[in-house]
Amino acid sequence: MSQFDVVGVGLNATDTLILLSHFPAYAGKVAFDEEILSPGGQVASAMVTCAKLGLSVKYIGTVGDDVRGQVQMESLRGSGINLDDVEVRANCANQTAYILIDRSTGERTVLWRRDDCLRLLPEAITPEKICCAKLLHIDGHDTLAVARGAEIARQHGIPVTVDVDTIYHGFDQVLPNVTHLVASSEFPLQWTNERDPFKALETIQNEYRIPVAAMTLGAHGALARVDGKFVYSPAFVVNCVDTTGAGDVFHGAFCYAVLQGLPMRETLELSNAMAALNCTALGARGGISTIDEAKNLMQRAERRSHRDFEQRVQTRAPA
Repeated sequence: MSQFDVVGVGLNATDTLILLSHFPAYAGKVAFDEEILSPGGQVASAMVTCAKLGLSVKYIGTVGDDVRGQVQMESLRGSGINLDDVEVRANCANQTAYILIDRSTGERTVLWRRDDCLRLLPEAITPEKICCAKLLHIDGHDTLAVARGAEIARQHGIPVTVDVDTIYHGFDQVLPNVTHLVASSEFPLQWTNERDPFKALETIQNEYRIPVAAMTLGAHGALARVDGKFVYSPAFVVNCVDTTGAGDVFHGAFCYAVLQGLPMRETLELSNAMAALNCTALGARGGISTIDEAKNLMQRAERRSHRDFEQRVQTRAPA
């Protein structure tokens, strides 16, 4: 019997947020308003979202033994996540990011570093660490390790969601065991060399026989293909303070919706709402909200639709 609703294998990071009144021109200079240390990271933040939504959660990853690593661990412990299989690496700096936030728009620019001493090895991923889950969520960074996790999960009938935003060497070993691909808008195009996002999603889905293939579209929402049909969900309009972590929160909400068995349109709407709410506060986890708060936004908020995506889904092109 499953011990956890979700197990996440992948990255965490501790961010330094640098708040700017406006972003400088190239080679320019500008005074910053504030500097804030804040925990983040793709899978770790998605797992914090799952925990906030009431799921039982386990996180598997590596953390440095420096101050940034301590900040990360304190945040994860405070979220009630099981950390039994987190490896704290001695004499190793935690993954870090410097995030420049333009206060006039809420958009951010990220500078990051992850030392090789944090690499998660595939032999660390054993069946007992994965089979305790109802769902596995991964990213693509330590490709061999997440490929091993995805393989174990599929052998035991456990669905696998993946958050991928760029091409990783060897990622073709991961995709055959993915049940829910939720990529950035760039990844399907880069992977398939196909300029049309609809055709790119369809191609990658058919090639790897992935039941659900989706992409996030930032301020324009999300697009998914399931059962041979495309589903488009516009984004919610909010007072955006900081876009950091919006995609991670989207993925956490997506995991929750999959476990609840929600239809794809409702899954995308909930995920969009949770991502939008996170943008109303500073930091990758600053605005992680509850289900009730997300439902309230879904009922009252203005939507921002991408006209081309909406029209093509309505006309079912391509089929």
